[in-house]
Amino acid sequence: MGGIGDSYVDLAEFKSYLVGQANASLTGQDGSLGDALLSASREIDSYCARQFNRSETATAREYEPAGRDYCIVDDFYTTTDLVVKLDSGGNGTFATTLTSSQYELSPANGVVDGMTGWPYYRIRLLDGLTVPCSYGGRSRTLQVTARWGWEEVPQPVRAACKIMAAETWKLKDAPFGVLGIDEFGIVRVRQNKLAVSKLAPYSKTRLLIG
Repeated sequence: MGGIGDSYVDLAEFKSYLVGQANASLTGQDGSLGDALLSASREIDSYCARQFNRSETATAREYEPAGRDYCIVDDFYTTTDLVVKLDSGGNGTFATTLTSSQYELSPANGVVDGMTGWPYYRIRLLDGLTVPCSYGGRSRTLQVTARWGWEEVPQPVRAACKIMAAETWKLKDAPFGVLGIDEFGIVRVRQNKLAVSKLAPYSKTRLLIG
């Protein structure tokens, strides 16, 4: 499992994936193959508005509430080292530390649309507690210390990474970044319907407005 900012597929696995597909030798191509993997991984982050690796240490991040009693936060995969604090005065001092009985984490059971393995990304306060709102003070009034990311990179994300990285790597042999033409017109390297279909369930935008 890679750390934050790493590729979602390692180089050896990617080279194995390319065997039988590439029309050129992979010898001496580790640099460009690694660049393609990193590029594809960051494109996935941008499309999904989240990243899928994980941090092994907990760090603090601040958030603006999405409602009176809840907040959408970045993905975190465990409650180990989890600390939730409130800035009741709106002055940047997170003086109120909540107990685990004062909030509820979602998604329940790590399941979204029948898919398991999801991290937490929503915190709702219980017992009538509310997240402090800004009235001329600071807007980020919730602080969460957590181990950020996903326990494991979802297999569809890994598959999409290989698909997109392969097309990105082949771009060096494609004039003007064009791989071919279909009935809809020019097919560009980063416009891959199969990769998009694999990533769509993990788009944070879809989850927030769907």
